[in-house]
This record gives sequence, C-alpha cells and structure tokens, in this order.
Amino acid sequence: MTGIATSVDAARVELLLNELRLPGVKAIWPKLAAQSDKEGWPAARFLAALAEHEAADRTRRRIERHMVEARLPAGKTLATFDFESVPMLSKAQAMALAAGDAWLKAGSNLLLFGPPGGGKTHLGAAIGLALVENGWRVLFARTTDLVQRLQVARRELALESAIAKLDRYDLLILDDITYVSKDQAETSVLFELIAARYERRSLLITANQPFGEWGRIFPDQAMTLAAIDRLVHHATILEMNVESYRRKVALDRKRGPGRPPVHTTPNELDKTLIDAGSAA
Repeated sequence: MTGIATSVDAARVELLLNELRLPGVKAIWPKLAAQSDKEGWPAARFLAALAEHEAADRTRRRIERHMVEARLPAGKTLATFDFESVPMLSKAQAMALAAGDAWLKAGSNLLLFGPPGGGKTHLGAAIGLALVENGWRVLFARTTDLVQRLQVARRELALESAIAKLDRYDLLILDDITYVSKDQAETSVLFELIAARYERRSLLITANQPFGEWGRIFPDQAMTLAAIDRLVHHATILEMNVESYRRKVALDRKRGPGRPPVHTTPNELDKTLIDAGSAA
C-alpha cells in the first residue's frame, strides 16, 4: 500500500508541476527527492535545492531565447577576435564593454569606425554575444535591412509602434550604417530611430566612413549634425584603422604554403643572401 500511495503522490506532483509550469523542478525532483530521503535533508534544504535548479534552468532557457532573437552572425566571439591585428584597440576595454553594466544602463552608445574588413562587424557581434550571455537583450541587423523594415512600417502608418517594439532590446547593433542610401524616406526613419533611443536605449554602430562623410547618408546637413550629436553625446568611439583582414587572408592564401620571412632560420637566411649575391 505504501508503494501505491508513493506512486500516486509522484503522479500528482508531475501533474501539478506541469500546471505550475515548472519544467526545471519536474526534471530534477525525483533525483533530489531520492538524495534527500537517503541523506535525511531538512525540508527547507530540499525546497531550496529545487528552487535553485528552477532558477538556473529559467536563466538558461531565457538566454537561449535571447540568443535566437539576437540574430547574431555565427562564429563571431571575443575568443576568436584577433586583437593583435588591431593594436590600437584595448582588449581590456573590449572586455569591459562586453560586461555592459555601466553603458547599457545609461543608454550610451558604442561606435566602431574603420575600413571594410577591419573587424568591426566581428567585434560588434562578439560584444553582442557576450552581452546576451550576461542577460541583456540584443538585436543585430544590417542597417539597410532594418531601415527597409521601418520604411514598410511607415507606409502602414505603424512606424511609432515598430520603433517602440525595438525598445525591448537593451542594445541594437546597426552594422554598416554608411551603406544606407541618401534617400529622404530611408534616412528619415533612421533618424527617427536614433532620436527615439537617445539617452534611453543603446546603439552599437559600425561605419566605414568618418563623421565628415556622413553627409552621404542623410539628405541635409541639419539632419546629419542632429544625428551625429545624439549618437556621440554619450558614446564610446573605437577607431579600427587597420588593413582589411579579409584582404590579408586572401593574399596569404594566394602566396601559398611556405614559411613566412619572420620565421626564416639563420641558415636559410644565409643561403638566400648567397643566392642573391651570385645572381648579382
């Protein structure tokens, strides 16, 4: 009879946990209950262990959801970023930005400047990934794609609602802002997004062109100055003026296998010099 009663109680627990939507507790409670019975845990310890597991499971599932919605490009992490190729960038500063506590709470911005292929997208996505792992909500988007979506919302008289929905993200990563065409409809919705998030929600922007060239983005100087003013008022600006990483890799591949000159041994160097002298 005791075994039957225990089975009935266990079935009731399963049903109740389903109804209460406690999947973490449901997955672990039989194991913890057996351990509790074996070791003679007080009830409070057993309940605390269940609650801790449920809290950890909810955090894990929340991060998984936020990771999917962030739409970050795959493989872009701080661990795979080549800091040695960007000597003007402080790794310690990048790691501090990846924590996000200070600048995201203040609604500040992060602006990454540099030529194409210099690692701006990689660094921006890597910081975004670290922020998601730390519990922040992030959305990565090519600026042109997001602007087109906002244009559609404007045509449907829903631009204000569309921008409001983006408020749920602590950080918007706008990649390649300078690829937006100088069109009144496009740049006006971009300006409205920047203005709406000013001092409230953060933006991370990558740009191939310095501010002096942003007149190519916005249709008039007044809008250009107003957009820049709002972006830089509370911002960290990182300049990554380095050779294109993609170009460097392509050149290395074209040269083919072989030992780079910096690793030439003394004997090899002597032979090279002797051959050069003979040829002369």
